Order: sequence, then C-alpha cells, then structure tokens
Amino acid sequence: MDNSTKTTAVGEPGRPLYATPGAQGLAGTSFKHEHLSAILADGLNDGFFEVHAENYMGAGGPPHRALAAISERYPLSIHGVCMSIGGPGALDVTHLARFRDLVARYEPTLVSEHLAWSSHGGKFFNDLLPLPYTKDTLDNVCEHIDQVQEAIKRPILLENPSTYVAFASSTMSETDFIRAVSQRTGCGLLMDINNVFVSANNHGFSASAYLADFPLERVGEIHLAGHSEQLDDEDELLLIDSHDRAIADSVWTLYRDVISRIGPRPTLIEWDSNLPDWSVLRAQAQMARRIMAEHGIALAGELSHEV
Repeated sequence: MDNSTKTTAVGEPGRPLYATPGAQGLAGTSFKHEHLSAILADGLNDGFFEVHAENYMGAGGPPHRALAAISERYPLSIHGVCMSIGGPGALDVTHLARFRDLVARYEPTLVSEHLAWSSHGGKFFNDLLPLPYTKDTLDNVCEHIDQVQEAIKRPILLENPSTYVAFASSTMSETDFIRAVSQRTGCGLLMDINNVFVSANNHGFSASAYLADFPLERVGEIHLAGHSEQLDDEDELLLIDSHDRAIADSVWTLYRDVISRIGPRPTLIEWDSNLPDWSVLRAQAQMARRIMAEHGIALAGELSHEV
C-alpha cells in the first residue's frame, strides 16, 4: 500500500478533523501478532491496523519487527492506553517521551488516547477510570492534551469512555465536556460506538440521544467492539466493554446511523481477547467497509443535489 496516507492534517477548532485525504473510508482491526502470517497472506483491502502504544515502547525485538512488516504495507493507528490524560496529577514525562518517540518512529496515520485516568500517586491501575465533568477537570484535561500535542507536534483523537459509575459532582454532560475539550485544544475525537452503547445501558440513557448531541463533526476515527453481559449486585443487566467477541447488532445499527450522517470515517474493529481466526476479524472489518461504501455513495448523491 502507498504510505502517502501517513501524514495527518492538523485540526482547527470549528473544522472537521479528518485523518488524511483518502483515509476516511479505511476499515481496519487491532493488530495481533498471532495473525501476522494470515494478514500478509490474505491482505485487507482499504485496511489499516491499530496497536496499543505501550506494547511498543521498547527499542526493538520481535514486536517491532512484526509491526514494521505491517507498517510497510498498511497505514497505522497508535492508540495510547496509559497516558492518564484525566488524572489529577502531572503527566508522566518519561511515558510521554516514549509515546512521542514511537509516533516519530512510525509516523502513524492516526494517534489517539482515552478520556480517562489510570494512575495516581505513582500507582497504576488496570482500568480506564471515569472523570467528574467539572470546570476543574476540564482545565486539567485540556492542559494535558495541549502537552501531548505539543510533544508529538500533531493533534490527537480523544476517545469517549465506557463507564460503570457516574459522579454526582459533575456539572456538565459528557457530550458537552468532550465538545469543550475539542474546541479548546483543537484535538479531534475518536467515537467509540460500543462505549456509547455500554454506557447508555449501564446508566439508563438513550444511545441515540447521546449521539445526536455528540460533536460528530470532530470525529476522525470510529471504534467498534464486542461487549459482554453480566448482572450487577442488584441483579440488573451490566454491560462490559470486553473486546472479546463479535460486534452486537445494536452497535452495528448505531454505526450505520452515524455513517449516514457524517459519511465514512476510518473505522477500527477492536478485538483483544478470545481471539478468533483472522478470517473472522477480517470479515468484521469488511462489514464496516461495506457500510461506509453504501452510505458514502448515498451521502455523495445528496450533496450533489444540494449544489
């Protein structure tokens, strides 16, 4: 694949942040080393691959050899999971430097992180934890995003969280908070539609209403994933963003609605455990590609009639 898609346009407040010209219709998957041989043999038309930054912060070895083989053929997305952008303390400057160096090394098409926190006082947690949506939190998150973007010399995409608890101290909605962050920092957004579905079920709000209020014009990438079900302590249904199975029909329906409204965006299938054969994961990416193709054609027709 032509690696000309590996430069990312700088976002500006008030303007849509797209990945790169020609990248909007890409559909990809998480890159797992178990799939390397099958990927190189079978290919993924109009595809890209995403990796967690923290798995590649070492100098070399087998992980980098495998990633180099992929990056020679496909655009990459580097997805951070441990920056703790929402944490109350300062960012870990050593971690940020390693993140910066990884971005410089691979020049990915997309770079993203989470609206969450995962470390505090030198302690690290295995979860992406939620934030209270307040002015103080907003100021802190924006300061951290500015610091990351200054370090890597490009905008990041900020991912909406999946949540299981909410803060009574919040003074704004999640969508208003995310909109304010994007407007102040110039960052783009990574819309995780499974996260929306999981949070909507767990907190009892409408996923469609959430999406209607989300600043979709700032979306530069979409995540889709599977979720699991369990019962909470009150025997109520609790959804877990588990990334261990195929995407639910309800999430595909929400995805179709979003694509019909904003057109194609780079779409990533996340599948991190209970890995299937590559053919299964590839088929999920191809489903996303078909949906984007269908709605992209329809959207182009609507725009041509408006001219």
